[in-house]
Amino acid sequence: LNRHYFALPTNPGEQFFMFCTLAAWLITKAGHPFEQPQEYDDPNAIISNVLSELRSFGRPVDFPPSKLKAGCGEQACYVLDCLAEEALKYTGFSWKRPAYPTEELEEEEITEDDAELTLNKLEEDVVEEESDNEENCLLLRDFYICSISDMNDSAKQEEILQSTTDAAEWNLEVERVLPQLKVTVRTDNKDWRIHVDQMHQHKDGIESSLKETRGYLDKLHNEISRTLEKIHSREKYINNQLEHLVQEYRSAQALLSEAKEKYQEGSGGVTERIKVLSEITEVLERVKQETEEKGSSMTDGAPLVKIKQALTKLKQETIQMDIQIGVMEHTLLQSKLKEKSNMTRDMHATMIPEATVGVY
Repeated sequence: LNRHYFALPTNPGEQFFMFCTLAAWLITKAGHPFEQPQEYDDPNAIISNVLSELRSFGRPVDFPPSKLKAGCGEQACYVLDCLAEEALKYTGFSWKRPAYPTEELEEEEITEDDAELTLNKLEEDVVEEESDNEENCLLLRDFYICSISDMNDSAKQEEILQSTTDAAEWNLEVERVLPQLKVTVRTDNKDWRIHVDQMHQHKDGIESSLKETRGYLDKLHNEISRTLEKIHSREKYINNQLEHLVQEYRSAQALLSEAKEKYQEGSGGVTERIKVLSEITEVLERVKQETEEKGSSMTDGAPLVKIKQALTKLKQETIQMDIQIGVMEHTLLQSKLKEKSNMTRDMHATMIPEATVGVY
């Protein structure tokens, strides 16, 4: 996990699972046994258990548990930070002093001409000359004393001698060696002396510009103060002159507020009456519709025609029914007479003697 894993949302499911497993591991490291969560466990139960363990450590929890469902954000980082601190306390961890690595400064290669020497190089040469040991100093001192004595002797001899060198050759040699003998100090922007000079220059510029601007600012300040005094005096004068008008305005405003209250009260009664009126008009319209329907039905002859047609249909149906009844009665009478004749015939047939039957 990188150090910004729980800071930004990348994969909510993976981040939430990693958050739960890491929190459980830190809780166990802090001395409280805690079961490692599984992928199919209830997330709400896991979050509630983690927050209860965090409260048991005495840490405040002033955010809803739903903030931890994403597995990232400020709340998740806060929970992990608190649990990590508790685990470090339980294990007795103590911070040690940091051991800084020794870094070797790379010497910058400065491309310089033979005729130029930087200011830093001159300072280094001076420091090297001053850092010689005491033995070298003693040797130089002895050599200096000896050289002085020799120079005094040779000076006396050179005064007698005359130079045999040509002046033209001497001038050519001087012109050839002169560029190498020329020492130019190249300015370095990193030098503190340049910064100090720049600071002095900026300070002088600020002081010179401040003198000019201070006069303008003083003038503006005086003008603004005068205008403010004039405004205050004018306000006082206007208030004194318009005091009676202000009182009249206040009284009129009070009357206006009272009239508005009365209007609101009256408007409330009017709205109620309007509602009652609308209900009454609805009832009236219904009654009118019913009366119109009844009047139209009384004046219209269509129902009578319908009644007459129905009566004629009833009469025809009664006639048909009477015919059918007569036919049924006739058929019933014939059937009864037929049965009666059959019965009489059967009775007579049973009373005939057998001898007579044989004769016939």
